[in-house]
Amino acid sequence: MKKKSTRCAVLRLMPVVVLLSGMLHSSMHAQGSDEQPATAKPWYEEKIPSFLTSGKVNVNSLMRYEYADIDSFGGGADPEESNALTLRTRLGYTTGSLGGLKGMLEFENITSLNGEDNYNPAGLNPSSRTRSVIADPEATEVNRAWVAYDQWDTFFKFGRQRIVMDNARFIGNVIWRQNEQTYDAFSISNKSLLPNLDLFYAHVFRVHRIVGDDHPGGNLDSDSHIFHMAYDLGKPGKLTGYSYLLDIEDAPAVSSATYGASFDGSYAFDENWSASYKAELAFQSDYGDNATDYNAIYYHAKAGGQYRKFNFGAGYEVLGSDDGRIGFSTPFATLHKFNGWADAFLGTPADGLEDAYLWMGYKLPGNIPVKVLYRDFASNAGKSDYGNEINLVATKKLGQHFTLLAKGAVYQEGDDGRAGRTRYWLQGAFDF
Repeated sequence: MKKKSTRCAVLRLMPVVVLLSGMLHSSMHAQGSDEQPATAKPWYEEKIPSFLTSGKVNVNSLMRYEYADIDSFGGGADPEESNALTLRTRLGYTTGSLGGLKGMLEFENITSLNGEDNYNPAGLNPSSRTRSVIADPEATEVNRAWVAYDQWDTFFKFGRQRIVMDNARFIGNVIWRQNEQTYDAFSISNKSLLPNLDLFYAHVFRVHRIVGDDHPGGNLDSDSHIFHMAYDLGKPGKLTGYSYLLDIEDAPAVSSATYGASFDGSYAFDENWSASYKAELAFQSDYGDNATDYNAIYYHAKAGGQYRKFNFGAGYEVLGSDDGRIGFSTPFATLHKFNGWADAFLGTPADGLEDAYLWMGYKLPGNIPVKVLYRDFASNAGKSDYGNEINLVATKKLGQHFTLLAKGAVYQEGDDGRAGRTRYWLQGAFDF
């Protein structure tokens, strides 16, 4: 408090100091010359233009074709196939710093180039609700809008912002979908309190979801708290701990308190061989206005290796269940990244979910990474067969700003009647 008071006093005296020094300079100049001294420019004529002009423009555009063929869940008529050709454009500007203060404004537009009648945009188009869901509705929105203050080695941010914790398993921006998930929040981050320690806190007031403002579930009011710390251990890896207290007023059934920790790292044996590893454990219970009293566990372990152009590995992830009543939930996660790209498990079943997976990758000539994954799913309670899935992806960078991607997923249903499905994508992205 003493340092803060002293700093405030100094700041209050600054205009006086500047005025006195200016008067002294003018007097000395007048005594030494017959010429009329030049009038100094006000501080704002020098500072504000540089503050505005020294910022950074960001431009992002992504054109994607997505095909979806989803069977019915539990019988009945199958939905029609969907074909979506969409274009996302983002344009933003981040100002330069003015005494540690800066701001950012970014707009986002999603346009359907072949019309929303050809796919089901999360149920928003009545004429295409019989088609398979592709959750990329047309929208024009403010994607991010925040002000920030960088002082005392601490970054304060208020407004609509991107929040991604670790690998986005619990808190993410759903970057795969055209409309990004962002958060109206106040956040604080610090990387200097202790060596190698990163601290983060956010109070989330509202979540803007991927389905857009026109969807009934597009915006969720929230009174949630995100606590996160990460400690870099050097060669062994990174240790993280977190508490995610999610009180979602518009979706109390998924309000939860999650406490967990993870450890991940990598090790190079020589120039040809390297290994990576990860272990994570978390516990979840009801929170806020959730009417269901429950407890569930989450754990995830994986290990991989790389030999020259080959990479391979295996993992096992469990989203537990409280005796089949309710499963471990991750409502703010980047869900497409986990449990299969066919999006068969965007919500955790009441019996929980076990996901055992293998992957293998190879870098083709022309610097084209290719990766294939196999996943086998089962319930956590009762050990029911939930089916299996094959994923395939290939990417190609063209220069510094362009990226091409081809991707596919085929999910085969198991014993619970979950809808089998096929999805594939072709896309090109520009980022500047």
